[in-house]
Amino acid sequence: MRHRLAWSPWALFAALVCFAGAGYAEDKPAGTRVAETTPASGSKAEFVGAETCIGCHADKESSFKHSVHGLAWPNAKGIDFSRSCETCHGPGSLHAAAGGDKSNADFFTINNPREKKGPDASKTCLQCHQGGTRMHWSGSTHDAKNVSCVQCHSMHAEKVNDGKSPMLTKASVEQTCFQCHADKKAQIKKSAHMPIGEGKMTCTSCHNPHGSPDEKLMAKNTVMETCYECHADKRGPFLWEHPPAREDCRNCHNPHGSHNDRMLITKSNLLCQRCHSNANHPSNNYDDININRKTPQIFNRGCVNCHSKIHGSNHPGGKYYLR
Repeated sequence: MRHRLAWSPWALFAALVCFAGAGYAEDKPAGTRVAETTPASGSKAEFVGAETCIGCHADKESSFKHSVHGLAWPNAKGIDFSRSCETCHGPGSLHAAAGGDKSNADFFTINNPREKKGPDASKTCLQCHQGGTRMHWSGSTHDAKNVSCVQCHSMHAEKVNDGKSPMLTKASVEQTCFQCHADKKAQIKKSAHMPIGEGKMTCTSCHNPHGSPDEKLMAKNTVMETCYECHADKRGPFLWEHPPAREDCRNCHNPHGSHNDRMLITKSNLLCQRCHSNANHPSNNYDDININRKTPQIFNRGCVNCHSKIHGSNHPGGKYYLR
């Protein structure tokens, strides 16, 4: 006789939990790293001092002691060398006891920001580096895209900058930014006169990579305020304002470089007629020498030959920006 099993609700729940657990164990990839909070030994990590750390990481000692952190911490934070490593990396007793054996889960109880992503990687740095120019870091464009401090900065700085501020991973600000912004690197290499290529300014002259109220991470509140830092003569106010110039410099200029004069977004003789296309000025008689010409755009001349005050004019008769 066939007997039918009677499942109680609690028995059914227990069976489902077991099946779910079995499925999770099968799906877990081999060699998955054990979380830092669950050491194999079951004991709690304790501080052992930097002297223990340099037993294996002797190459970090000299570079750190001569870096900005190594020189400033004793006076600014009251952190002597013996506590320096574990201030950022956390208690190292279990990591040291693992002796470099990566099959021992205790090896991974040390905090290594370079093996983390986004906010988790930056959390260590933000313990000290908050406020000031970093007050807008949380939620900024870089933070939202999981860019971390250690992608641009090197704590030990043993290879670049000789340990000097800002302790970058590359030899310069530009090279650090170009790791992600390759398109801007190409624009800066264009033929127009570009101060960045000449070493007269850097990316951080206009941008604050640590966060800004502006989506483009401008150093000032707006693009216009940032441009006026150098181009104060274009600020105004003017008796006769030129609306496109007052709205946004990028209406006419490409700030990262251009093949056109004055870093314009297109050739001067065509730029103005993007807006002034139906002015019937200058007369089309000048273009009759080219019988195949089908457009009303002027050729081989520029509006600024006459309208030289295109950013605005204070002359009583400057309505047309002639002077």
